[in-house]
Amino acid sequence: MRVSNAFYVPGEQRAEKVNDLFGTIARRYDLINDLQSFGLHRRWKRRVVDLAAVTPGARALDLCCGTGDLALALARRGASVTGLDFSAPMLAVAARRRRGPNPEFRQGDALQIPFPDHSFDIVTIGYGLRNLADWKAGLAEMKRVAKPGGRIVILEFGKPANALWRSLYFTHLKCSVPLTGWIFCGNARAYAYILESLRHYPAQLAVAAQLREIKLTGVRVINLLGGAMAINYAEKPG
Repeated sequence: MRVSNAFYVPGEQRAEKVNDLFGTIARRYDLINDLQSFGLHRRWKRRVVDLAAVTPGARALDLCCGTGDLALALARRGASVTGLDFSAPMLAVAARRRRGPNPEFRQGDALQIPFPDHSFDIVTIGYGLRNLADWKAGLAEMKRVAKPGGRIVILEFGKPANALWRSLYFTHLKCSVPLTGWIFCGNARAYAYILESLRHYPAQLAVAAQLREIKLTGVRVINLLGGAMAINYAEKPG
């Protein structure tokens, strides 16, 4: 498949290009998320936190934490949270939003999570899985650091099953989203990346199949907005 976006490069350079992308958009990231999703991303993230089923004192890891939405929400529910991201500019925004020591924000790679096996009761990732150079390896790492009985919750762009809705949705990603990026961030290509990355990403059903392949249990797909967004849920066997 021909690659048509400067920020999407398969293979070993993938992480470097994604890092460049988020460094470019960090300052306006939250504003543009609100504009592009009409604020709905906040509702979807609340659904992730609900599914995480936080209990007092639970340890949570939010991968590709970005500006900290999920990490901060998990902390408000009573979890002890670590947010991990490799983009220093995004982490700087997250740190400014924090009130107190929790969450802890750390720079690191979701493909080489700097924690031992069986460390976390909850592992989340919001809009990060499709950005990994190897999404299957990312799932394996999530399983590795989850405790037995731990919950893994993934929020990501999806591919609607309905052909007409999928066509309309992809047209929105091709036209409206880059235009918003150009107006508010001065960079249309950074937001055209969303569609390019989604074309290369197998989406919610393949993610669910892989979660079953690596022997996670309770696997569920929760489609949002007709499958344009999706939550994948799984648990590590006790």
